[in-house]
Amino acid sequence: MELNTKYVAQGAIIAALYAALTVLLSPISYGLVQCRVTEALCILPMFSPAAIWGLSFGCLIANIFGGGGVVDIVFGTLATLLAALCTYRFRKTVLLAPLFPVLFNAIIVGGYLHILTAPPVPLPFTMLYIALGEAVACYALGLPLHSLIKNTALFK
Repeated sequence: MELNTKYVAQGAIIAALYAALTVLLSPISYGLVQCRVTEALCILPMFSPAAIWGLSFGCLIANIFGGGGVVDIVFGTLATLLAALCTYRFRKTVLLAPLFPVLFNAIIVGGYLHILTAPPVPLPFTMLYIALGEAVACYALGLPLHSLIKNTALFK
C-alpha cells in the first residue's frame, strides 16, 4: 500500500478523534462497566485501512489516560488492532464487520479486567459487561455512522 498524505491524515484524524473523545467521555469510557462511544469508530476500517492504525494509536493514547496501567495500554490496544484488522478483512459484510470489536474486546479486555478488579469479578461477567458496551457502540452507534459515511466523500 502506498503511504500518501491522505492516508496519513486519515489515520491521524481518527487517532486524535478516538483518543480525545474517549478521554472527554471518561466516566463511561473506562472501568468494568463501560460503553466507549468512540468504539462506534471501529467501523471505519470498512472504508480505509488507515483506520486500522488510527484506531490502534487512538486507543493506545486513550488507555494511557485511563488509569488501567500497562496491561490496559498493551492489551487494550492489541484488542483494538486485532478487531480493526478483522473489520477491514470483512469490510464488505456490513453486519459481520462490527462484531470483531465486540468479540476481541470481550475476550481480551474482559479477560484482564477479571484479573485486575478487586474483589475479582467472575470472568463471564467481565466479558459480558464489555461485550454489551461494545455491542451498543458498534451496532447501535456504529452502523448508523456507517450509513452516514458510505454516501459521503470522506474516504473516497
